[in-house]
Amino acid sequence: MKNFIIYLFLLCPIFFFAQVKDGEEDTSEYEYMFIDGDSVPQTIVNLNPVYILGNMKFPSKEDRIRYLILRRKTLKVYPYAKLASERLDSLNARLESMKKASDKRRYTKIIQKYIEGEFSDELKKMSRTEGQILVKLIHRQTGHTTFGLVKELRSGWRAFWYNTTASMFDISLKKPFDPKNVYEDYLIEDILQRSFKSGLLVRQKAAEEYNFYDLTDIWIDKQKNK
Repeated sequence: MKNFIIYLFLLCPIFFFAQVKDGEEDTSEYEYMFIDGDSVPQTIVNLNPVYILGNMKFPSKEDRIRYLILRRKTLKVYPYAKLASERLDSLNARLESMKKASDKRRYTKIIQKYIEGEFSDELKKMSRTEGQILVKLIHRQTGHTTFGLVKELRSGWRAFWYNTTASMFDISLKKPFDPKNVYEDYLIEDILQRSFKSGLLVRQKAAEEYNFYDLTDIWIDKQKNK
């Protein structure tokens, strides 16, 4: 499992920034909204939602301690899930530009060796629970389970092998991120939203965005119906 996660950490994408000098007109093209057949330039910037979050309340001291442990582990592994998503996008873009299968295989082997040398020591330090949280967060950021990514980028047999090996260490590569039905995943989402708001973590758009208030209502109802 760790070897495959290393495999995702490909070369950083290059970002280009356009600058407008003082006094010059910004000639950037507008996006247009269509209202009653007329096109209206959209001059506003769509921002990510900002949640107003109250203080967490815990039924017991033990629940609070478990949350703090989960928080520490989530803060540790989220940057790796974020990086994995960036690398996957870079990998897919590069592979799409290659026509020959032999070129694709050669490219992936070269990158894999490079990334293993750069990140393997850090990933080997992760505990079992940190590894499982990482698998969930990779699904949150990419929209694919780690098992699915292995199957897509390698072979079905390799996917079976990686999943079997990971299961020996109580890690399932098939486990998705499911904050609507798994309470721990809801707590992870809570931790992420609070950390984005406070600046502890840098927000990256997830493959599936959740309305955190809706998630909270779901779990309040579940607690009432117990």
